[in-house]
Amino acid sequence: MNIDFHYGVIYVVTRLAGFDQAEAQTIAHACQYVDDSTVPGVLEFEGGQSYDRFASAHEMLDYKNTQNSRDKLVWAPFHFLPAGQGETLEEKSVCHPNSEIAQKMVKRAIEGRNAENGLHRLGVTLHVYVDTWAHQHFTGTISAHNVVTSLKSDDHHPDTLLGTLKSYVGAAEDAAESEVIDLISKLGHGAALHFPDLPWAKWEYVNGHGIPISRENLGIFLDAANMAHKAARGFRSGNVDYLEEDGLPEEAQTALRGQFESNRSENPEERLAVFKKAVGEGAIPGIHEQLPAYVAKGPDSWKHAATGITETDTDGDNKPKWSENFEQSDYRKFHDAVKEHRFVVMQEILPAHGVRLA
Repeated sequence: MNIDFHYGVIYVVTRLAGFDQAEAQTIAHACQYVDDSTVPGVLEFEGGQSYDRFASAHEMLDYKNTQNSRDKLVWAPFHFLPAGQGETLEEKSVCHPNSEIAQKMVKRAIEGRNAENGLHRLGVTLHVYVDTWAHQHFTGTISAHNVVTSLKSDDHHPDTLLGTLKSYVGAAEDAAESEVIDLISKLGHGAALHFPDLPWAKWEYVNGHGIPISRENLGIFLDAANMAHKAARGFRSGNVDYLEEDGLPEEAQTALRGQFESNRSENPEERLAVFKKAVGEGAIPGIHEQLPAYVAKGPDSWKHAATGITETDTDGDNKPKWSENFEQSDYRKFHDAVKEHRFVVMQEILPAHGVRLA
């Protein structure tokens, strides 16, 4: 999913779950920031203090990575949560919506709701949770499940799709589809392009195991929004049995369906702008307000507020001054939430289901 869902829709469903505007903004920001936190390593302060971070994403569309031992530490816990279903590790690593593992992950976030970064942890968790719907049938490891052939869509001619793939990987015009697919590296949904993340898309393909897959994203995205709302309600009330919580009101679901169907720009930022306008005009029953601005990097970002650093892809040349402001910052609380989430998923939940990836 993209920023229109991870930020816009998550803000709406958490507001409808009873969170106030500031709380919903923190949750939604953390949810989207999982895709934008790409600077790893130790942050060095001029006084000698240091803070260790783990990037929860690679650069945008960087699905051509082939360093599987490193990449699965990003893709598996944050974007392609293994469902633990099947006999082999490859089968168990496939992502399925609302799996038992996904539910345990949500429950762990609810159990930690009173932590100082509980809202940030919820945002990280909701990112991973809703992606189990969008990224179903794919894995965060190198796998034939990620090979996409015979890709078709109601919106795109097959020849256009192949041309897009060739452009994406820099392949020659006369390259065959099989050659292009090999270049994608069997990691994530790179070969499926952006189809898993388009709310309205109807598409189909055959994976590397020869299994035909057919997807209608509209119902999938609505289900994800409804379950995120349940998870948010469970978090707010402290109910780890969040599946028992009420889902989105029917009128809100109907309005979201209309937004997903009609808001069809392939640019996620443009979709977010349209969605923000709709929410501001009261198009979603139960919420009539302006969505706060989201700044991923640079001036006015969480990192800038915490450290004074304005560079977007590095820490820059000058070491920031450590202060209590950093300790209380959303930036520090988010990165702690990322580290906590990764440990719980990779070291506790997944191994208990026969999936050891770290």
